[in-house]
Amino acid sequence: MLLSRIRLPWFSVFKAQVTTPTRLQRSCAPLASKRWQHTPPNPSPCTWKAKEDCFELKYGGLVMQFDYVWLRDHCRSSSCYNSKTNQRSLDTASIDLSIRPEKTRVDDESLFFTWPDGHTTQYKLDWLVQNSYEGQKHSAMHPRSPWKASSYTRADVRSAKWDKFLSCDQELKLFLSNFLLYGIAFVEDVPATVEATERLTQRVSLIRETMYGKMWSFTSDYSRGDTAYTKLALDRHTDTAYFQEPCGIQVFHCLRHEGTGGRTLLVDGFHAAGQILQKSPELFEILSQVPIKHEYIENLSDHSNHMIGIGPVLNVYPWNNEVYMIRYNNYDRAVINTVSQDVVQRWYRAHRELTSALRDPENELWVKLTPGKVIFIDNWRVLHGRESFTGLRELCGCYLTRDDVLNTARSLGLRA
Repeated sequence: MLLSRIRLPWFSVFKAQVTTPTRLQRSCAPLASKRWQHTPPNPSPCTWKAKEDCFELKYGGLVMQFDYVWLRDHCRSSSCYNSKTNQRSLDTASIDLSIRPEKTRVDDESLFFTWPDGHTTQYKLDWLVQNSYEGQKHSAMHPRSPWKASSYTRADVRSAKWDKFLSCDQELKLFLSNFLLYGIAFVEDVPATVEATERLTQRVSLIRETMYGKMWSFTSDYSRGDTAYTKLALDRHTDTAYFQEPCGIQVFHCLRHEGTGGRTLLVDGFHAAGQILQKSPELFEILSQVPIKHEYIENLSDHSNHMIGIGPVLNVYPWNNEVYMIRYNNYDRAVINTVSQDVVQRWYRAHRELTSALRDPENELWVKLTPGKVIFIDNWRVLHGRESFTGLRELCGCYLTRDDVLNTARSLGLRA
């Protein structure tokens, strides 16, 4: 069989950590909502065994195995690691691949190794739990709260306000906390201009410039070779699936609409993927391992573009099957020529199951965007669409660099 047997992931839901306010925080009201955080297993006495090929440590409810080269490579002593720059000083290539410690001892909090050259390495036991492979298998990399329409509505997530968003780091922190949990977040009372929208986004991240420019503003425009520029309904999809690295965050602001229709559709792709994993693990495996192409071709007088992105529909961390990106766009999916005949039928069946989950009415959240209400969408997680509309409808928006959004969140003390 082409695909190997997969492991089911850890299904605990991790929510954003709220920690001590950083230097970025300005004076303003505290966070109103309580946030859950992951707590490691209760500490327990540790036992260890120096095996021939690895060091085995039992602590905190886990049985962990560490390669001896790994242990030497991750030494955090001042001669091996610069704690000011958080960078490794040790030359990894200089470590003897057959290295073994000459002495080992453990106290209540730390593990100590003495190596053949006399160097001593000290590890906190909790640090080893946090950074072991076994610990990672039982942890989520990102805070999230998978949702369907009813659960998101019940959560009654508060939108940020324009004035406080620009001046108060605690308001920004609450906004980013909601964004990390749900993959969408709103700011209200924003002046209905491109300039105000740009100022708003720069509070969060750098704008990612693409072939569409930086900030864009458009009405229905049939001169562009893209369904998004029409008045037609759009099925749920993620944007820029035809990029090698799809854009991470998308921002929409409806500046005006003189007509009817045009509601925005939102679907949590991670929730749908989780449904597939629980119902049909073998189909989840197909979607996470088989690479396919997405393509965008535009040959017009003023625009000539040809973009190709390659990757599976579901991108997962291999150690715990946690989905970190969904690449789903039936409009832009190219010819399937990266899948052999004996696999393609299973891929179509897996794609059909995922599509059914994404089109389940219970998973559909409909939002009416109005002037002053700006939405931020995690394009690696939440699919968006649109119902057809009449009349003049003008939108502006942009893409944000994902790394900078997460950097802002971490700088404010959030787990991201």
